[in-house]
Amino acid sequence: MIRKFALAAALTVAAGAASAQDCTAITVEDAFDLDEAQINVLYDCLQEKMATGYAKEGDEIGANYRSWAPTASRPAVAGPHGNRLLNTYANDIAAEQYLKFEEEGFEMPVGSVLAKESITVSIKKKAARPGPLFIMTKVGLDEAPDTAGWLYAGLQPNGKVMKVKQSFCHDCHVGWEAQDHLGYPLEEVRLGQ
Repeated sequence: MIRKFALAAALTVAAGAASAQDCTAITVEDAFDLDEAQINVLYDCLQEKMATGYAKEGDEIGANYRSWAPTASRPAVAGPHGNRLLNTYANDIAAEQYLKFEEEGFEMPVGSVLAKESITVSIKKKAARPGPLFIMTKVGLDEAPDTAGWLYAGLQPNGKVMKVKQSFCHDCHVGWEAQDHLGYPLEEVRLGQ
């Protein structure tokens, strides 16, 4: 009887693992070819794994960003950040301004934090997996004069802090200088206030 229970439990675990693996499978040749339904399946499959992983090492942002304001209805492939699926959350200080999605003439308040979940889509492996949590924090010009008052950071999917070269991130974000160096979610997924 115990042997049957152990076998049944092992099969259930194996079926669950296979099911989890199946939900990350992709058949497209480019991340940009994923449609809304496919993206939703991937996100539904991976969202708890991402949140748990980012929080694993006790980072305050990694542990709390999901309680912040979502800025999009779902992840989307925007191009930056390695053509990953991206989904951004804004803390209480950032949310009011960020969710206006203004294109010029404003500055985010000091203390604003944006956390951008990412899903890495491997065409070669035909699967998706959690990517890094990218973080932008507005600290002001006194603290970060070379990056327009922003600090860039990231967490690996296992919660370990990434080594981030500030100039590497900022060199890309300077393309959005008029909107305080912020890239926004694609228009079709943006949530407004």
